[in-house]
Amino acid sequence: MSFQIHQSQGGYEISHITAVIGRRHHFQRMNISYIGEQLFWGKAGNLLIIFAFTFSLLSMVSYLAAVRTGTKSWQKLARSAFLIHSISIIGIFGLLFYLILNHRFEYYYVWEHSNTEMPLRYILACFWEGQEGSFLLWMFWHIALSWVIIFTAGVWENAVMLFITMVQVFLASMVLGVVILGHKIGSNPFELLREHPDFANLPFIQLPDYLSRIKDGRGLNPLLQNYWMTIHPPTLFLGFAATVVPFAFSLAGLVRRKFAEWIVPALPWTFFGIMILGAGILMGAAWAYESLSFGGFWAWDPVENASLVPWMTLAGLGHVMLIYKHRQRSLLSAYILATVTFFLVLYSTFLTRSGILGEASVHAFTDLGMSGQLVVYMLFFLVLAAVLMIRFRKGLITKNEDEDITSREFWMFMGMLVLVIGAMQITFTTSTPVINKLFGSKMAPPADPIDHYNRWQVPVAIIISLLIGAGQFFRYRKSDWRLVLKKLALPLLLALIISSASILVLGKFPPQYFALLFASLFAVLGNLDYLVKTLKGKWSSSGASIAHMGIGLILCGALISNYKKDVISRNVKNINLGKDFPNKENIMIEEKSDTLPMGKYFVTYKGNEKQGVNVYYTIEYFTSDPATGRKIKAFELKPLVQLNERMGNVSEPATRHFLSRDIYTHITYAELEEKSGKDSDDYQTAKDVEVGQGDTIVTSNSFVIFESLENKTKSDSLHLDPGDIAVAARLKVEDINRKIYEAAPLFIIHNYTIFTQDAEVNPLGLKFTFKKINPETGKITIAVSEKKENKKEFIIMKAIIFPGINLLWTGCILMIIGSLVAVRKRIRNLKKSA
Repeated sequence: MSFQIHQSQGGYEISHITAVIGRRHHFQRMNISYIGEQLFWGKAGNLLIIFAFTFSLLSMVSYLAAVRTGTKSWQKLARSAFLIHSISIIGIFGLLFYLILNHRFEYYYVWEHSNTEMPLRYILACFWEGQEGSFLLWMFWHIALSWVIIFTAGVWENAVMLFITMVQVFLASMVLGVVILGHKIGSNPFELLREHPDFANLPFIQLPDYLSRIKDGRGLNPLLQNYWMTIHPPTLFLGFAATVVPFAFSLAGLVRRKFAEWIVPALPWTFFGIMILGAGILMGAAWAYESLSFGGFWAWDPVENASLVPWMTLAGLGHVMLIYKHRQRSLLSAYILATVTFFLVLYSTFLTRSGILGEASVHAFTDLGMSGQLVVYMLFFLVLAAVLMIRFRKGLITKNEDEDITSREFWMFMGMLVLVIGAMQITFTTSTPVINKLFGSKMAPPADPIDHYNRWQVPVAIIISLLIGAGQFFRYRKSDWRLVLKKLALPLLLALIISSASILVLGKFPPQYFALLFASLFAVLGNLDYLVKTLKGKWSSSGASIAHMGIGLILCGALISNYKKDVISRNVKNINLGKDFPNKENIMIEEKSDTLPMGKYFVTYKGNEKQGVNVYYTIEYFTSDPATGRKIKAFELKPLVQLNERMGNVSEPATRHFLSRDIYTHITYAELEEKSGKDSDDYQTAKDVEVGQGDTIVTSNSFVIFESLENKTKSDSLHLDPGDIAVAARLKVEDINRKIYEAAPLFIIHNYTIFTQDAEVNPLGLKFTFKKINPETGKITIAVSEKKENKKEFIIMKAIIFPGINLLWTGCILMIIGSLVAVRKRIRNLKKSA
């Protein structure tokens, strides 16, 4: 079996046990006992789900009564109900984790997301890989945040918790798994395997000992078997959960007619959300960089976009709330952004879980029939917020004079507008499948998503960088232009000098990228200057400056590492690697016999080693001593291929980190032996390869291209009878000296019996057998045999140098630290005001 990877995707398929059965039969259900099943846990889980939903509903109703009456008894009942709801969710969490840990495959969720071969450290990732688990994770974080609110919100508790429990009711309904009036409400994580539609009608599933026939589960998607997947989803969902707090506070302000007072207690929560959601997004970028083989950390994938857009509007909300806190302006904007941010989180949930993205994203879930429920969820809270804002519109309009153009609040508001415009563009393009579905249009997604989004978002990044570099030098209300320009002169000059000097090291940039380089450096230097000269290094007030420096470094690092990345793996052999492995990006290395130049290095392939489901390929990098010419070993990398028969093999890169750059290496082709017969005297064991027209088969000494099928039914030399069929597979074989050979193995059906006629290319020691035709896909299966003396282990790999990537990772750390300092300051200010 050969392995080839461009961008790995784990497709959905039923386990090999269903393939053995072949086709479905409808059997009448029998009242029999199933050997080995542990139904108690499922019953307990279902009871906990009912408790979670019921008591979230009771808590919501009780908080509503508490808001209307103001009595402590209703608040006490609401808290008690929410406590039972919390215990129920934690119980579901623990129970499902226990079932996954113990491989209880009688439960469909356990079978679908885990198996016995998977390392124990990825058990948690199994929990939230599925939709039900991710909804439970979301509810868990709401519970954690809610108890902080209950103990700290004071007079705001009842109204704020009313809307949070309302959200919990909707989320709890997502795991109910009941049918009401013909409509399925939610998907139950404790559904039995034998009751799931994919299995219910299979013959073996009705046998009492069916569990003994299930050797293993489907398993975790190999793309998710990475340590980042144990921390990235929880962090991201904590960020999603945090957006409900400013939204709930804003609606609480309306129902309590405290139209502006909610801003101060909601500020720490807003910046907490900015910090956590930003951290979750950046962790996802780190996972993509370390685990995926597209060569980068951000691909403008629809699901990536769906998490970025709420962060952009949440950042805009935080700054608008600061404007109101200091100048009592932009109150309506704060309400709108709080609602829009929460709506966008719900919309991202819809995009990810409705199945509407199809194959547009490697992150999207399949549709479990909850898309209608998700639409109701979104529209309910959107309409609720709109109705409340319309009803109390008079309290949201502040009558103040226009902001002075030299005021800090003016430029903060401009920054918010730029963020919102950028978010709107991303949302519109990402929503192409939704627009087509709603209006019957046939809009095509951008052919090159990265180029498309960059053309729109680079100007947004330039403006934001300039604003965050200069914004803190302005005062609220009004500033002196001359004083501001005087303070900005040094960071502007330094940014211009450094960005111009960088051309000598990195080479020229297009104008828009040079502008972004200058603006991002200005953002870093401007905030550093403000931190040192104005704040005098005062730590408690430095949060904004540190976070803004982090954002500047993220943009600067992203620009340099992406635009100036250098693919150093270029094929130097006199052989065309084919369309699947462009010669300008891939290098073929034979085991132990090749030492080939690659950039300023030389590389050698030392062999591979299998550890569990992973195959590690040892690549040694050498440098040349300029004095003696002797090769000196510089370092060693071990990229791997994770074997997964059900969802496809996945290549994971290995990276060597330097202070100024990363060298990123991953396997694009490797031989993974799959025996389909016995060795003949002269030939090695044949390997079966499924190919479509134009596809390439790689052998140890040549490339084989399947060109076409040719009807040979009328060939006299075959002596066929009427009704017989003969088809030849036309193969073009190109050796390392680019000499062309042809081969045409035959597939024959004679008297309803299949025969094959091999084709040999003797100069290359190759033999081809035409084994099978798949009429549904149009692909054929060719068995390729090589003579034993041909055997040479080789790989094809790709290597990329990412310069300046550590600027990006340093920026990530600074942004999180700065946000944390800002949250701490807001909490202290809130305590002082209380």
